[in-house]
Formats: sequence, structure tokens, C-alpha cells
Amino acid sequence: MVAQLVLLKLQLLANMFRRSAWQVVGITLGIVYGVGVSLLITVILAGLRFAPDTGLIRDVLVVAGSVVVAGFIVVPLILGVDDSMDPRRFALLGMPDRTLATGLAVAAMVGIPTVVLGIGLVGTVITWSRGFWVTLLALLAAAIAFGTCVLLARVSTSIGAFALSTRRSREALGVIGIVLAVLSAPALLSLLTVDWARSGLRVLEQLAAVLAWTPLGAVWAIPGDAASGQVWTALLKLLLAAATVVALWFAWQWIVARMLVTPGREASARSYRGLGWFDVLLGTPTSAVTARTLTYIFRDARYWASYLILPIAPVLVVVPLGIAGVDPSLLALIPVPMVALFLAWTVHNDVAMDSTAVWMHVVSGIRGTADRVGRLLPVFIVGVVVIAVGSPISAMFFGDMAVLPAIVGVSGCLLGSALGIGSIVSARFPYPAVKPGDSPFQAPQSSSSIAAFVQSITMVVSIVFALPAVWFTWRGMSGIDRWYDSALWSGLGIGIAVLVGGVLIGGAVFTRRGPEILAAAQRA
Repeated sequence: MVAQLVLLKLQLLANMFRRSAWQVVGITLGIVYGVGVSLLITVILAGLRFAPDTGLIRDVLVVAGSVVVAGFIVVPLILGVDDSMDPRRFALLGMPDRTLATGLAVAAMVGIPTVVLGIGLVGTVITWSRGFWVTLLALLAAAIAFGTCVLLARVSTSIGAFALSTRRSREALGVIGIVLAVLSAPALLSLLTVDWARSGLRVLEQLAAVLAWTPLGAVWAIPGDAASGQVWTALLKLLLAAATVVALWFAWQWIVARMLVTPGREASARSYRGLGWFDVLLGTPTSAVTARTLTYIFRDARYWASYLILPIAPVLVVVPLGIAGVDPSLLALIPVPMVALFLAWTVHNDVAMDSTAVWMHVVSGIRGTADRVGRLLPVFIVGVVVIAVGSPISAMFFGDMAVLPAIVGVSGCLLGSALGIGSIVSARFPYPAVKPGDSPFQAPQSSSSIAAFVQSITMVVSIVFALPAVWFTWRGMSGIDRWYDSALWSGLGIGIAVLVGGVLIGGAVFTRRGPEILAAAQRA
């Protein structure tokens, strides 16, 4: 049975060359490129066999090998939803769970990625061919590394095919991936700022020392430790690597057994009792729009996906500035105003997010100001809470509570200004947005120039209105605390004025351009 599964995998690989001519050319070029790169790496590794610095070679292989193992986890999880060797495809054949798990694991060894991996592992064995025992450990480590990567790929692919079969789960994974990518950006930036010519080897050694005691890098450090005379360390890491592959094998058997008796996941239809936010709020036009906006925020992935990124945005600014040597006390003043600005900026295309559902607002004869206030109210309340909670914390980290009024003034000005400007431009310049029900990561076809104009004008004008409060804050930091009060009252005054003016102007524009807004939504 194992042999039949291997033959089936070979047939599936052969079928790749029965596609269109250009697809075959692309597949062939990919295979040639992958094999060529792996052969080049093998030649380089073979040339390092007589290099005296075994510690440096071990550190490089540990870091590079850890990246390879992580790739066998991440790539199948993202791309492996449609698995040709999914265990559920063999559920009706009546094979024992252990037999099917063994056959699929062996069949997984037949493939382009595994061939490339195998060629590279041959190079590592040649590199550490420095005596009988070291060579033997290198062979064992290569075999364990190969088995670990194969089993990780199978486990990751099956989890992706089973757990990510619904669109909502894939969207959640996409949001998590973006959050992790954003959070990892400061670490990558810090690596870029390292003076590799002077301290690069020390950083590489520290990173390898950590990875060598993890399931990602332990197997790659075994022969290097043995070649450096650290025999007991090599044996301990051999036990860790062997325990990892054994745990993966049992996990793979459990996944196969579970998938054979579990049907594929389907998106479940939710049932709701009552009218939700419409039951909570008053029966006024403004309350109806507010309830509809709150319903979107809590149920529509297009909204909560963007709001989830808001707390992370300051990290992308504060961490690079901290690495560049900016005073940490000054960095404490950035997060709250920045979150307030980006939170309010999200309403700049709120009308287009309704898509054709905006017809209800047009045909009902609702006043434009009621529509504007109803859309802005949830964001305004959240912004006020962020400022009220975050401003004292920022002042505390700044080291002087006297700056608290200035933080409130600048943040309030940015919040009110961005909401006011967004209220106008969302009614006057709506541009195509992701439609309701679509993935939040889907890019709509639109004129990039008008989208860039609306996004930029909302952001820039909001910052311009906050410049007086920022100036008073800067003057206060020179030692005269009364300027902080000026920043508070000027910021709140300008913010409220722009917010009220934006609501009135935006409401008039919405009332006058209702048919044009509906026509734009239908075209999009």
C-alpha cells in the first residue's frame, strides 16, 4: 500500500507536465532553478570541509537551517489548502490509520522541495566529514532534519486544508499574519542597523546559540558541536532533535486518524435574536445610522481587520526612532495622538464601504447631518476613550504629568480634525472600496490617483490643523508649563470647530449629492 501511494504521488508529479506549454515552461524553469541553487549550495558546503573555523560554520548552518525548517511550516500552511494527498481522500478505502499515515509520509518524500532539501543535506554531510564519529552524527542529523521537514510539511498542510477551509478562517489567518509581520518589522529593522562588519559575527553567534536549543535549529548544530569537541552538547541536541521528529510522527498519526472521521468544515450560518444595536439605541435617524455602523464594526471583517492594526501602528514609528537614538521620553508622546489620528482617518471613505446599501440612506430622505453624526459617533466615542486612558499613561512615561493637557489637546485636535475632514471627503470623493462580504484583503479596481488624493488630503489637512497645539506643546517643553494649557484649549477648540464644520458641510454635500453617491456605488 505504501508503494502504491508513492506511485500515485509520482503520477501526480508527472501530470504537472500535461498542462499548457507556458505552464510547463514555468514549472521546468522552477525545477531547474531550485535544483541548481541546491547544487550550488552543496558545492559551497563541500568546499568548507577543510575550513578551520568550525564554530562560524556551525552558527551559519544553524541560522540558515532554522529558516528552512520554519519555511516548511509556514509555506504549506499558507499555500496548502488544496492538498492532492489529503488523508480525507482515502477515507473510503478502509486502510488502517497507521498504514495510511506511513504511506502518506513516505509519499511526501517524493517532491521537488524534498529533492532540493535532500541535495542541500548531502552538502552538510560533506562539510562535517571530519572523522568517523562526526560523519556518523552528520548522517544522523541529516536524516532527522529530512524527516522533520517532511513531517512538518505534512502536518502544516493538513492543518491548513482542514482548519482553513472556510473564508472567515482564512481571513483571520491573514489578519494574524499581517499583525505578526508588523510586529516583526522592528526586529528586522534592528538587524538592518547592526554594524555587520564590526559586530555581525557576535550577533550571529548569539542568534545561533538560542536557535541551537530549539526544535528549529538543534538538528543543525549536532555535527558542528561534535566537530568542535562538545560531544555531550551534541548528544543532548541529538536527543532534542530525535524527540522532535518522534513527536511530529505521533502528531501526524493523530491528525490522519482525526481527519478520516471528521468531515470538512463548512461556514456555519449564525442566527441572531432581536435587532441588536437597533434595540439598544433610540429610534431616531442618527441612532439608526449609529446602530448600523456599530453592526458593521463588530460583524464586518473589512472594519475589524483595519481596527486591529491601529494599536500596532505606533510601534512602527516608535521602535525605529528609538533605535535611531531619539529620547525615550519624547517617544512616549507619540502613540496616543497617532492612534487618534489613524482611528479618525478610517472614516474618510465610509460611504463607499456601504456599497449599494447606501440607497437606504438616500431614498429614506434622512438629513445629511444625521447620516454624518451617526457614522462618526462610534469612532468619536472610541477616540475619546483612547485619549482619556492613554494620555495619563503617556505623561507618566514622559516623566512629567504637567504635559498631560498638551497630550489631550493635540490628540483631541487630531481626532476632531480627521473626523471633520473625513466627513466631507467621504461624501464628496467616495472611491471604490472592498464590497461587503468580500475578503478585506481583496484589492478593488479603482483609480489609484483619486484614492491617493483622498487619503493624503485627509491625513495632511488634519495634521495641519493640529500644528498650533503641537507648537504650544513644544514651547511648554522648554520649561514654561502654561503653554501646555494653551495647547489643550487651542487643540480642543480647533478640533471641535473642524468637527462641527465638517459635519455640517459633509451633511450638506451628502444631501445634495445623494443620487451621485448611489450611482458611484452602483458603478463600483
